[in-house]
Amino acid sequence: MQTTKARILIVDDEKANRKMLKELLVDKAKIIFAKSGQQALELAARHRPDLILLDVVMPDLSGFEVIERLKNDQQTMNISVIFITGLANSDDEERGFSLGGCDYIYKPFKSKLVLARVMMHLELIRQRKLLTEIVHVDALTGIANRRRMDLVLKNEISASERDRTSLLIALLDVDFFKQYNDHYGHGAGDIALKKVSAVLQQILQRPRDFVARYGGEEFMLIIPDCDESGANQIFNNLFALLNEKNINHEFSETSDRLTISIGAVIVDVDNQYNIENAMKYADEMLYQAKKCGRNQVMIKAD
Repeated sequence: MQTTKARILIVDDEKANRKMLKELLVDKAKIIFAKSGQQALELAARHRPDLILLDVVMPDLSGFEVIERLKNDQQTMNISVIFITGLANSDDEERGFSLGGCDYIYKPFKSKLVLARVMMHLELIRQRKLLTEIVHVDALTGIANRRRMDLVLKNEISASERDRTSLLIALLDVDFFKQYNDHYGHGAGDIALKKVSAVLQQILQRPRDFVARYGGEEFMLIIPDCDESGANQIFNNLFALLNEKNINHEFSETSDRLTISIGAVIVDVDNQYNIENAMKYADEMLYQAKKCGRNQVMIKAD
């Protein structure tokens, strides 16, 4: 069951059609309107609707032109699109499906058929989102997993290059975690990892700030638009919050509490890295943090 209403963007230049569709669907979803193809592109990028009902014939951009642009934009390419048309033409249908449309609704509208088609696709979208969450979430901690991390890292490095903004990439490792597991048991180790992941989520302040379980007792932070000064503030908060958790670790060689070591790299306009180099440098910084006594952070910023 969906805990929040799905968002549907209705795109039609005729007011009567928009009104009729709203009356049919307002109880099922949050409705957004666009009167033109260009407005549809702007609203799709801004609101990221779950489903778009897209008129084929419009005065500025046709529905076919709109969907081509949607599917070529990384932000909107996965939005489901149902075409609205008064033309029952097999060639148009074939073109619409080949461009990425998932269905057609024909004018004049038949209320029950419109509702049935829309609800079917909303359920498919719900199931797809659920499957995506399962595939991309770490089962133990509930945060993103390595597969999701790879996608986010690729996108954020590209965005950093495109927008000429800085990007923080950090690898975090729980210090002496093997000793923790050996003496307290793997069940306690799992609880400790959950507590660490909760602290990491707590320091995320913006929608694009990202944390993932990299593997074992390692985690990764990806923080867009973050320079060295911002990174140091984040890490200071992180160390303070973890210390407040007061997770005992009497078998650590660093502290009587559970601690972490961090290796980080700042990607910016002066040192644009690809994924391989960024990971390599973050790993090298993590090695240096461990070599220098653990429970600390090393940042490569130049």
